[in-house]
Amino acid sequence: MASRKAAGAEPGRQRLIRHKGLRDLIMNRYLYLLVLPAVLFSIVFAYLPLVGLAIAFQDFNPIKGIFGSKFIGLDNFKFFFRGHDWLIITGNTVMFNLMFIVTGTICALTIAIVLTELGKNLFVRTMQSVMILPNFISWPIVGLFSVAFFTADTGVINRFLSSLSFGTIDFYTDAKVWPFIFVLLNIWKTAGFGAIVYMAAIVGIDKEMYEAARIDGATRMQSIFRITLPMLKSTIVMLFLLSLGGIFGGNLEMVYSLVGDNSFLYQTTDTIDTYVFRSLRTAGSLGMSQAVSLYQSVVGFILVVLANKLAKKVDEDSAIF
Repeated sequence: MASRKAAGAEPGRQRLIRHKGLRDLIMNRYLYLLVLPAVLFSIVFAYLPLVGLAIAFQDFNPIKGIFGSKFIGLDNFKFFFRGHDWLIITGNTVMFNLMFIVTGTICALTIAIVLTELGKNLFVRTMQSVMILPNFISWPIVGLFSVAFFTADTGVINRFLSSLSFGTIDFYTDAKVWPFIFVLLNIWKTAGFGAIVYMAAIVGIDKEMYEAARIDGATRMQSIFRITLPMLKSTIVMLFLLSLGGIFGGNLEMVYSLVGDNSFLYQTTDTIDTYVFRSLRTAGSLGMSQAVSLYQSVVGFILVVLANKLAKKVDEDSAIF
């Protein structure tokens, strides 16, 4: 009798598991309705455009469209990888973004810790408002102001160097100086806004830990290195992984706003995005441009997955997925 009951209960349990997702959908239908606009937005603007990846493998003709253009396999990729330019372009892209991530994280953390340690006063509130302002200034505006600083004869920097009897720098023909300029401008533009995230994380740390450390005789610096930074580890790793997703992004707006199509500077300023944009304007081949963009996206995705696995081994709570 007991075996019959167990046998009869087993199919019912299987049916319960089989329809568990549908039952959850019905029970929480109003919550799913709230999510529906975001899901539809992602499908329309993030997943449906993936059909356009087929252009990378076609001799694309806008008149014939995606489904009517001739399939040419990997010929568009051969155009990009046949020379040594792709190594320089990829190296510049990765170098810039790594420097942006490292320096931006260090500066944002430093600003957040310093302002938090200063407490809540008029100066701190004013600085919080001032330091996020550069984030809302577009790169084309920054590019217009940069001309006044970097022009060879009348630029502010060269005039200052001349007044000190130093040699002037021809910024728009000297490719070596631009990686440092890009890093400094990126810090100026993004570090203040990034500090807001870390300040919010620092505020969430239990204050009793600092009080206990102060009773034990810990200095402010010891509290920062023994409490604040370890408690921010998960936030730092998570933001690093999110930033790593764009490590193959070429910062098109920044580079073009500051140097444009200056062939003297290609050696250190040409990135994947600028190469794609320039080739699209000059060669007019959508297929070759899409092939380079696909290469950029695939490698960036692989890097994020590998970095996430590494983060999960070090600290499972720090991983994104």
